[in-house]
Amino acid sequence: MNPIDIPAYMAQVGAAARAAATTMAAASTAAKNEALRALARQLREAPHALAQANELDLAAARSAGLAAPLVDRLKLTPAVITTVAEGCEQLAGMPDPVGEISGVKRRPSGISVGQMRVPLGVFGMIYESRPNVTIEAASLAIKSGNAAILRGGSEALHSNLALWRLVQAALLEAGLPPEAVQLVETTDRAAVGRLITMPEYVDVIIPRGGKGLIERISAEARVPVIKHLDGNCHVYVDAEVDLDQALVVTDNAKTQKYSPCNAAESLLVHARQAQAFLPRIGAIFAAKGVEMRCCPASRAILAEVPGAQLVEATEADWAEEYLAPIISVRIVASLDEAMAHINRYGSHHTDAILTTNHPNAMRFLREVDSASVMVNASTRFADGFEYGLGAEIGISTDKFHARGPVGLEGLTSLKWVVLGQGEVRG
Repeated sequence: MNPIDIPAYMAQVGAAARAAATTMAAASTAAKNEALRALARQLREAPHALAQANELDLAAARSAGLAAPLVDRLKLTPAVITTVAEGCEQLAGMPDPVGEISGVKRRPSGISVGQMRVPLGVFGMIYESRPNVTIEAASLAIKSGNAAILRGGSEALHSNLALWRLVQAALLEAGLPPEAVQLVETTDRAAVGRLITMPEYVDVIIPRGGKGLIERISAEARVPVIKHLDGNCHVYVDAEVDLDQALVVTDNAKTQKYSPCNAAESLLVHARQAQAFLPRIGAIFAAKGVEMRCCPASRAILAEVPGAQLVEATEADWAEEYLAPIISVRIVASLDEAMAHINRYGSHHTDAILTTNHPNAMRFLREVDSASVMVNASTRFADGFEYGLGAEIGISTDKFHARGPVGLEGLTSLKWVVLGQGEVRG
């Protein structure tokens, strides 16, 4: 489908989503869970159809000369399909946050005041490459009682369409409106421009992709945006530390996978541990081909490491998100200097301290201004699934509403509820 009148098409999609959102907000937990289990079943029963649709996208990507890692991200392998199906089932087994009332307090007037968790309404999601995001977003929308308008990348259109048809069939099977999850069927970029400027239909936009996409959405949107631009995550090795543990955690934070936004990009080491720690981590990085962009003091120590790829760090390196086998390395004189560095150059995503000093750990948790702050753990844990959210729609470095991995609760908000027995205000 390639509608010519984009404003009319998007208005139709928006109106349908708004109507469906009203129904979804009132939907029973049983109906939502039935839809999720039906979707999981249909995903498992449709490997052939999904493979055919996916092959159209893969063939187009290869003929367009897309880089191998980008082609890889497009693949709907049996393992990927199994994972998203299991994700649907896990969400079905999780408590339903919608309608939960908390913090009820009796007031002197006789009324009781509390807060109820309710869906946001309609969220628009704009994402690139990975077609499995279609199912992750759809399943989270269903469980949280929202309606969703999904706009995947043009490179995955056939795969996304095939997955979306399964979502609609699952919603129908559970007696829920199929318009609760809609996929923008046109590749025209003007559709994105409309989606992010329709506050009458859309309550929030969630962009998931590269920095360029997110910056554009943030600049042009006329509805709130849940976003993070960068993942410049830090590991700080404190003056008092278990060096063996620090070695394992730092290695994992950087090299377990280079491309995620929660991979470590900067390593800070207290001067007291630099001579003991840097040659050991430097040897691991050298063996794995990780380039180290160093301050003069750390470079002098790491120069002794055979095969180490060393570059003098520039000012820009301290703020860089590499998403590659590159890490910036700096020696600091104190915990205060480490925290000041992180708060100045970091992206407020995820930062970790490795320490055996409890007061230092507690100060780091309080004073580092990031969405996720960790003690003696890899930054790679900053993930909705690992946090027990079931799944995530994305990660937010904003401070309003949702912060860090955004799961079911992040797709809801709170409204005040007042329970009375005929009280009137004097």
